[in-house]
Amino acid sequence: MSEAAGISGFLTLKIFSLHSVNYLNQSVAKLTGIGAQTANRLEKLGIRVIQDLVFHLPLRYEDRTRVHPIGSLMAGMTALICGRVEFIDILPRGRKSLICRISDDTGFISLKFFHFSASQHNALKPGTLISCFAEVRYGFAGLEMVHPDYQVISNPDDFVTETRLTPVYPLTEGLSQTTLRKAVRQALSLCNSEPGTLVDWIPESILKQYHYPSLTEAIQTLHAPDESVSTEALQNGSVPALKRLAFEELLAHHLSLRKTRNRAKVWQAPAFTGDKAAAEQFLRSLPFKLTRAQHRVIAEIEVDCSQQHPMMRLIQGDVGSGKTVVSAYAALLALTAGYQVAVMAPTELLAEQHKRNFDAWFEGFQTQVVFLTGQQKGNARKAVLQDLEEGSAGIIIGTHALFQEGVNFHRLGLIIIDEQHRFGVHQRLALREKGQQAGIRPHQLVMTATPIPRTLAMLQYSDLDISIIDELPPGRKPIVTSVIPAERRAEVIDRINNWVAKKRQVYWVCTLIEESEILQCEAAEKTAEILTQALPDVRVALIHGRLKSTEKDAVMQAFKNRQIDLLVATTVIEVGVDVPNAGLMIIENPERLGLSQLHQLRGRVGRGDSESYCLLIYQAPLSDTARQRLGILRDSNDGFVIAEKDLQLRGPGEVMGTRQTGQMHFRIADLARDADLLEHIQQTGDQFFIESPDAVEPLCDRWLGASTEYSEV
Repeated sequence: MSEAAGISGFLTLKIFSLHSVNYLNQSVAKLTGIGAQTANRLEKLGIRVIQDLVFHLPLRYEDRTRVHPIGSLMAGMTALICGRVEFIDILPRGRKSLICRISDDTGFISLKFFHFSASQHNALKPGTLISCFAEVRYGFAGLEMVHPDYQVISNPDDFVTETRLTPVYPLTEGLSQTTLRKAVRQALSLCNSEPGTLVDWIPESILKQYHYPSLTEAIQTLHAPDESVSTEALQNGSVPALKRLAFEELLAHHLSLRKTRNRAKVWQAPAFTGDKAAAEQFLRSLPFKLTRAQHRVIAEIEVDCSQQHPMMRLIQGDVGSGKTVVSAYAALLALTAGYQVAVMAPTELLAEQHKRNFDAWFEGFQTQVVFLTGQQKGNARKAVLQDLEEGSAGIIIGTHALFQEGVNFHRLGLIIIDEQHRFGVHQRLALREKGQQAGIRPHQLVMTATPIPRTLAMLQYSDLDISIIDELPPGRKPIVTSVIPAERRAEVIDRINNWVAKKRQVYWVCTLIEESEILQCEAAEKTAEILTQALPDVRVALIHGRLKSTEKDAVMQAFKNRQIDLLVATTVIEVGVDVPNAGLMIIENPERLGLSQLHQLRGRVGRGDSESYCLLIYQAPLSDTARQRLGILRDSNDGFVIAEKDLQLRGPGEVMGTRQTGQMHFRIADLARDADLLEHIQQTGDQFFIESPDAVEPLCDRWLGASTEYSEV
């Protein structure tokens, strides 16, 4: 066989092998022009199969559909122009560059190339007609384009503009727009040549209801928009084609979680019938009365735990609303039914606080509360693990150490996870697996003091029942918040003297610097030194994440026992610390933090029945967004209002904290931009399970692939 025939046969094989039923799920390497190296580069963008190319949407678009007169150009425009070369020159001074001036009947513009070849220099001879596309900017000799895309036009009659907007795709190193555009065009061409391969799983009735185009139409519009679609509408996401795909992706996430919820109904779990006498004793022994909201949530938990399938409930409550004592009541239900309870917290400081609270609340009960963190070693650790495995320990409280190898439960019936969004999904899954015995799964109660905007909760937690503690304990006064420029720092320091003279305590919080814990701790140490010198009569102490667990515990206990007046801290005190006598908080550089995190920090004060204050010392000048955010915090104490505003200003990834493994990642949807779509997702989800149950699995698979198992946490 000749070499030419061999190549021809290979190409035919490459094309025809795609005409199998599931070619969209075949590797991108099956496409012409995609070798092993290009396939590896595409994989870095999450593009493995041909379908991934179809859903790899442009970042933005270039308008090469019309030629702009050179005289109409302004700096900042990105435009297609056409003109004749007037002169060309190489500037030797500084960075060597090729300068070329072109003009049309309306004006002239300079083209600048820093990387150029001899052939380029020869091609751009005076009198040559060329087209150029680039951003226009001000240069030394007026308007200029730097490294434009250009084309020599040998015959003016042959020059045609594009009929559609040109897509600009997200890239990775070594991959060009040209390569990616060709690959996408091939993928779309295959979809068009084989009708029905790109299945539209959204029923016609739903598309009509929301005025959405078909899937093929939407995909075509977004990869190659015609003149009827404006670049502005594409950029701001108001195009029906984009809304339709975002809707489908959000629906897939929702359906995936709903599938988990439906599966949970067939799982077995221990039924806790509850011990009325023990419950009454527990409530009587508390040094405070529960609010109506706490009683309501307890009743919801009692109903869940009496069932023979696992409770999967999220408790949302603002800072200080009393979620922990509600979780302790749930623990009592498990203990009186003969089961163990695991309480997992994201930091040792918070786990230690839970240990103190649970010790106090269960003092009158015959149960052992043990503690486990990664710091524990030797005999102390062995003793805890033995008590756990034998069943003599009823409640275990700890950090992520609870799901490590070698931690075995005798009879785990309830898992309580605090500040759950701080854990990676794999960690939570590992803990649940530990409690699974003979097909019986433990009940799960997850809590967060970071109020989740309703729109996010509807999607992110549609596998969970949600309880909201929307009432603060009586006597709590709203925290008075002030925003103060750093120039007035000396006044703030003076104010501490007056505050401490009234026998009240103070927090001074140093915020994160450049995402570095070491720098953060150094800044806190320096601040503590400065404040110690400035306030000789005030007892100053320091706490940060790099202290040993025992040191942190000692500092917090001393602060709680009023042996410390001023506690300088990093954001390590964001959750869980409860010192009612501390009524003044100063937060330096609050513009570095998100609103929800600032609200969490502020919630460390206002825990007593006296007036409490929070002073936000910012560095000028503030950006408009930062000014807006600090204004929202000053004007509101409602965590749910603050969370909604935070979502609008910063987007979901930041609102939920650091992105974790298995947390929702969207290819197309943007929760801030597409929040209005969420209103219809739940209703459509219900409709789907009734009218199109066979479409649920393939729709989830299209958008989530292998990540669907993470939703089982």
